[in-house]
Amino acid sequence: MDPTTQAFLAAVLGAVVAGGAVLAWHISDRQQSARPPVEVPVVPPEVATVLSVLRSSAVIVDETDTVVKASAPAYALGLVRGHQLVSEELDRLVRDVRRDGQIRETELVMERPAAPARHVTARVAPLGSHLVLALVEDRTRERRVEAVRRDFVANVSHELKTPVGAIRLLAEAVSDASDDPEAVTRFAGRMLTESDRLTHLVQQIIELSRLQADDPLDTPAAVRIDDVIAVAVDTSAIDADARRIEIVTGGTPGLEVLGNEEQVTAAVANLVANAVSYSAPDSTVLVTTKADQASVEISVVDQGIGIPPDEIDRIFERFYRVDPARHRSTGGTGLGLSIVKHVAATHGGDVTVWSVEGQGSTFTLTLPRHLPRTAASLDDPETSEEEVLT
Repeated sequence: MDPTTQAFLAAVLGAVVAGGAVLAWHISDRQQSARPPVEVPVVPPEVATVLSVLRSSAVIVDETDTVVKASAPAYALGLVRGHQLVSEELDRLVRDVRRDGQIRETELVMERPAAPARHVTARVAPLGSHLVLALVEDRTRERRVEAVRRDFVANVSHELKTPVGAIRLLAEAVSDASDDPEAVTRFAGRMLTESDRLTHLVQQIIELSRLQADDPLDTPAAVRIDDVIAVAVDTSAIDADARRIEIVTGGTPGLEVLGNEEQVTAAVANLVANAVSYSAPDSTVLVTTKADQASVEISVVDQGIGIPPDEIDRIFERFYRVDPARHRSTGGTGLGLSIVKHVAATHGGDVTVWSVEGQGSTFTLTLPRHLPRTAASLDDPETSEEEVLT
């Protein structure tokens, strides 16, 4: 083969190789450009992880006001429906933060159909350049406790002011009537009555505060109901004798409950004292007991003024009285039934009332029963500890 032919063939072969290389480069470039782009998550995984462990209700909103991430508490609180914020106030706060990038914090009231409104605090802050984070805390229970505390302080102030003011007026009357022994004796007797009422009120306030600070379930013990009733009846014996009211006890003897003896005694004593206070002279107050395997019921029946049907739900409120016109004569403070309700709740029991206006009332305190292990139960292998101790 002559040199010219060889040169031609080499040129053709080089062209083919070069063309193949160019073709391979184009194919590779086309394949690379055809690969789907890797999507960057809207919410960084680290942020999503943090939100999942927060106790606060957390919501992340994008630039279109769409909820892209929300924690489980946020749904439980009702902040999010679908992919939108339910609260217009919170939605407006999110837009304000997105506009100027300033962190904002405020309190909101979330109205709910057929349910009490929720009081929440919201803290909203920018999260990157496109997202906004809202952290919401439910403060409903705290607001309710604050309201109860304010009412309690206001009621205590009012109740203390009444006997203190009366004692002051009576002291002035005694001073003005110093030359009238009969008037001095009369005013002094009324001063003693008001001072006794003041002492009783202070004692019950202290007792209620102490009960709220003590958890009887920390150290439960067997409490003999017969001893509790005996103390309760003895406490009210003087008042009952003065009004010729007979206190009769009956029911199942030897019962025991599991709890705190001092608190159970206070609850039963308040029920008996309440029955004596609101019963008519020459009547009877009945205290009975009965039990089943799980609980003991202590019922106090009076023949008093009764409770109107529309007031039964309120009688366990602090300082509430069924008959405000009579509370000075009965010496009531409106705290006795509150103490009973608190003792029942902390012992895992309940207190109920049945009443007919003008005929009387029946209060029933139900507490968990304690069944002591007897020699027979210990000897019986079929009897478990759960069956003899509840």
